[in-house]
Amino acid sequence: MAGLLDLILSYACNLACDYCTITPAMHTRELSAAAVAHALRSGRAAGFDRVSFTGGEPTIRPDLVGLIRAAAALGYRDIKVQTNGLMLAHAANVERLRAAGAARIHVSIHTHDPEAYDRLVRRPGSYPLMVQGLDNALASGLFVVADLILKADTYRKLPAALTWLADRGVRCVDLWYVSLTDGNRGNLASLPRITDVRPELHRALAEARARGLSVRSLHIPRCLLGDDHPHAYDPGAQRVRVVTPDATFDLRDSRLAGRVHVPACEGCEHRPVCPGIRPDYLGRYGDAEIAQTRGLAPSIPPTRLPLLA
Repeated sequence: MAGLLDLILSYACNLACDYCTITPAMHTRELSAAAVAHALRSGRAAGFDRVSFTGGEPTIRPDLVGLIRAAAALGYRDIKVQTNGLMLAHAANVERLRAAGAARIHVSIHTHDPEAYDRLVRRPGSYPLMVQGLDNALASGLFVVADLILKADTYRKLPAALTWLADRGVRCVDLWYVSLTDGNRGNLASLPRITDVRPELHRALAEARARGLSVRSLHIPRCLLGDDHPHAYDPGAQRVRVVTPDATFDLRDSRLAGRVHVPACEGCEHRPVCPGIRPDYLGRYGDAEIAQTRGLAPSIPPTRLPLLA
């Protein structure tokens, strides 16, 4: 059976994003080259035909090109690199990835606003490198996806961000919703209510459709997207095996995936395909928003479920 092998090579990174879930203790942990090789062979034996190299930041790992070559030699038909793009500011680095066998690049844009970007990644002067990296990836002919983070200080700029990306030639965008897990567990202010985000998201998605952008929304239940629910994307609906320095598991069991269906979910038209709400979101805000979409009273108050450590 086909599927995606998602390899988190390490937790090390050349940025320090203010919403990152990676703790200081995690930064020292990585998959050895031998462990990656074993995971690649095991993945092919189990039928996985696509692989993603991520982190942390995989492009700061010296053996990344060799690992990509190994994946290509084993017959993975689609090889992805997930990156913040800074190392791609040197066009030769993009060419090395392409020549080794990479087929797609996902660049974490975070936000398109220069000052907001540098403030978010906490490394002054990074914005021009990210932009150049994105442009180099687009010029390479590789399939490029831009990743944007929806958090309290970015969602209001989402329509402008999608316009900015479309003007640069980006055709595909993934929207990630900030998570209160691990290193970001106590950063409650970073997580906005979905109903507060929805007006800007609705406006942004309308702009995206008008511009021919393909946009996928992760982590927001379909019922809360309303008429925009066709944009909902659940990576865990596919066969995805995640290999980290600490554990191996199916993506649908990840703490970043929706895993809880509340009483109001019963009878919803989206229930058969909806993964549910994330536990960290439910712990922060309860189920009032979901209940309201069904004309029901809330049944789970905020803080009833603990935030995930």
